[in-house]
Amino acid sequence: MDFLFAREKGEDLSQEEFDEVMKKAAINTVKKQVNAGIDIVSDGETSKISYATYVKDRYEGFAGDAPRQPPADLLQYPSYLERLAKAGGTPKYSRPCCVGKIESKGQDELHKDINNLKLGIKAAGARGGFMNAASPGVISLFLPNNYYTSREEYLHELGQVMKEEYKIIVDNGLLLQLDCPDLALSRHMLFNDLTDDEFLQVAEQNVEVLNEALSGINSEQVRVHICWGNYEGPHTCDISMDKMFSTFMKVNAKYLLFETSNPRHAHEWVVFRDRFTEIPDDKVLIPGVIDSTTNFVEHPQVVKQRIERFLEFVPKERLMAGSDCGFGTFAGFGAVDPAIAYSKLASLAMGAKMVT
Repeated sequence: MDFLFAREKGEDLSQEEFDEVMKKAAINTVKKQVNAGIDIVSDGETSKISYATYVKDRYEGFAGDAPRQPPADLLQYPSYLERLAKAGGTPKYSRPCCVGKIESKGQDELHKDINNLKLGIKAAGARGGFMNAASPGVISLFLPNNYYTSREEYLHELGQVMKEEYKIIVDNGLLLQLDCPDLALSRHMLFNDLTDDEFLQVAEQNVEVLNEALSGINSEQVRVHICWGNYEGPHTCDISMDKMFSTFMKVNAKYLLFETSNPRHAHEWVVFRDRFTEIPDDKVLIPGVIDSTTNFVEHPQVVKQRIERFLEFVPKERLMAGSDCGFGTFAGFGAVDPAIAYSKLASLAMGAKMVT
């Protein structure tokens, strides 16, 4: 984290030392996941300042710092928002704006990340691995447009630029995980002045651009993650999964990751049951059966029960168990203690084994 924030602040640092630290940390992260019983691992996005704003370090065209936009549910409870801010519960990192034409700085960092993850997979004996990448929609959410003539033009440009990153990941034998909170979180963060139907038009456009960026990539190598924001809060302004369902199904990805442990959305597993005939036959569901915002360690029996609810209507070969979201979506920011995060992952694995 010292290296990540040194780079964030533009301080001098040794690139060689930075790379060595990131390699060791990524390999160790994979090892801890495998030791916890996880089959399909990630590198923990070790070298990235955050899951979305990392693009500013890899692509030209971003500068400055955009105003913060608190989610609408936190604005409904200003005393809680103030409490979070005073307690350091809001992440502090740069959110630049797009101020020029977006161009790649080269994919050296991506190749380093891929190599580190593959080294970790080989050393720990993991079954497989996925690498996260930001969707065009989530980039446009956190890095506002001050250059292109419209949101639509900006979104399409992001899709064209990110296409290379997506292809490099799958060409290296890894699963590509697209993080798409823009399909849910952005409803109450950026587009809270719209009606749900108006927002769905925005989300549909985001998916169209994403699918264009995925052209030529086999959907069997793609995972897509949707969420309402990885923070503990009231979530009283979240759009429902039922309304997002059809849009979510349109992403050209085999694996669909979504929240079912978040107390505001735990009931929505029934949406997948009641609308199962609308799910394409080639999709694999990955419900989050452990929460990623609290330090409760779910009992394996709870995990088992959450999985079994889906097995009532989902063939076992089309179901995987996952977490609601990442445990630390920004460097140094996350409510869950790292040691507890791995205990939660171990509980996830134990609960899944109890089912099988």
